[in-house]
Amino acid sequence: MISPNKFSLRLCVCIVFAFLCFVYLPVEAAIKRYQFDIQVKNVSRLCHAKPIVTVNGMFPGPTIYVQEGDRVLVNVTNNAQYNMSIHWHGLKQYRNGWADGPAYITQCPIKTGNSYVYDFNVTGQRGTLWWHAHILWLRATVYGAIVILPKQGTPFPFPQPDREEVILLGEWWNADVETVVNQGTNLGLPPNMSDAHTINGKPGPLFPCSEKHTFAMEVEQGKTYLLRLINSALNDELFFAIAGHNMTVVEIDAVYTKPFSTQSLLIAPGQTTNVLVRANQMPGRYFMAARPFIDVPIPIDNKTVTAILQYKGIPNTVIPTLPHLPAPNDSAFAFSYEEKLRSLNSPRYPANVPLKVNRNLFFTIGLGKNACPTCTNGTRLTASLNNISFVMPQVGLLQAHYFNTKGVFTTDFPDKPPTPFNYTGAPLTANLGTSKGTRLSRIPFNSTVELVLQDTNLLTVESHPFHLHGYNFFIVGTGVGNFDRKKDPAKYNLIDPPERNTAGVPTGGWTAIRFRADNPGVWFLHCHLELHTGWGLKTAFVVEDGAGPDQKVLPPPNDLPPC
Repeated sequence: MISPNKFSLRLCVCIVFAFLCFVYLPVEAAIKRYQFDIQVKNVSRLCHAKPIVTVNGMFPGPTIYVQEGDRVLVNVTNNAQYNMSIHWHGLKQYRNGWADGPAYITQCPIKTGNSYVYDFNVTGQRGTLWWHAHILWLRATVYGAIVILPKQGTPFPFPQPDREEVILLGEWWNADVETVVNQGTNLGLPPNMSDAHTINGKPGPLFPCSEKHTFAMEVEQGKTYLLRLINSALNDELFFAIAGHNMTVVEIDAVYTKPFSTQSLLIAPGQTTNVLVRANQMPGRYFMAARPFIDVPIPIDNKTVTAILQYKGIPNTVIPTLPHLPAPNDSAFAFSYEEKLRSLNSPRYPANVPLKVNRNLFFTIGLGKNACPTCTNGTRLTASLNNISFVMPQVGLLQAHYFNTKGVFTTDFPDKPPTPFNYTGAPLTANLGTSKGTRLSRIPFNSTVELVLQDTNLLTVESHPFHLHGYNFFIVGTGVGNFDRKKDPAKYNLIDPPERNTAGVPTGGWTAIRFRADNPGVWFLHCHLELHTGWGLKTAFVVEDGAGPDQKVLPPPNDLPPC
């Protein structure tokens, strides 16, 4: 017979052992499931009603909330008349390009009446990203936020906000967007610009018929709010400000930054920015506002979109005050703002900048004209990288790579332009014809890459936001004029450069990025101005498999859409 004391001791040992087992058992990753029904719905804005393509009847679409380490399954069912694919913008999709989403790059689109499950893990990332259609111009209405919360018990590296809000900046056309694009294509000209910008799908009270279509956010005196800003616009870089309130930038493209305070910020299509805003002003109503940054004389929708920051208890009859936004062509502000962006580079969140480079790439960005007898001026506008205008295949490039299908693409994209010239000198009008092809660049696994993107004066200089799928990269340098290989690298920031997935190339200037090619697959690189992407301003990297079993592209899922 066991004495009471011994029994109690054994019981305690068992309880402690059970507790330790519970604490140290590996925690299974949570699975988050979402259903995306692609459907057409009538929506009214600016006194115009029209059918638009939506997700679950929502414009913008639903926010996806996940935690770092989660597995996500999104079943996309296409009930619209257009083929559809969804890109999870900024998610690295390690070895899993099948879930990346750009049509004809990593998958063929989901045909009408069909479904596809995007199945991916959220690993080593936390913050604000977004999702959008990646075919035609359907992301004009098919887009939404992705909020990745840190792992349980992991605090933000900045003061904990009292509340947070997603702010999606977008565009609105009164006409059917695909009709607008087709008209422009047939004429060989840029399509008509948007009729308004939007905040969370709403143009705000400075536009007609918009009393109901104004986003308002209620705040309480003394509290701090985290705004998750996303530029979902198709073609415009945007300034954003809140009347009377400073913003503290704490994150860009789901990477923490060294915090800094600013009255206005600049955000390019595809980019995200998290800011802290303290409700520390006289209680009232204050406009949040956005309008385009454009420093070249081309037509744009330059009207100001507004939403309202409203202190609790203040009646709607109070007229909001407008913020002071930079002038539309304020390049000096744009440069000074970008200069302030720095990676946090802390022990927990280091900036692992590649210091030694295995592969140097130099891509020129050019606009051009090709012959088109049926077009208005006998020519059609095109765009190119290294004078090559990308031709979209009819088969997913990742499938062609994985199954070694011949004749779909070549891997002879040049590392530098075939004919060097004075890229940002006097406007160039000669030799604007570009070659066409589905030409990709092959990169060995785990090699380090430096890519310099150089704007040119072919037709006109212009700023370009470039997005690389499957990776983050470090923006180690940027400048105006021609990149100088002998002098400019000495000025690089290799300590705490901003880490992003979408980088702006300044008007008549250059941007240098670095990344380690440790994610095998086929990864799209393109201008995130939909206009330029459609004209051919894009290519892709084929990153080879590594030697290890966990360094190879995963097999395709059984429900991958057929071509």
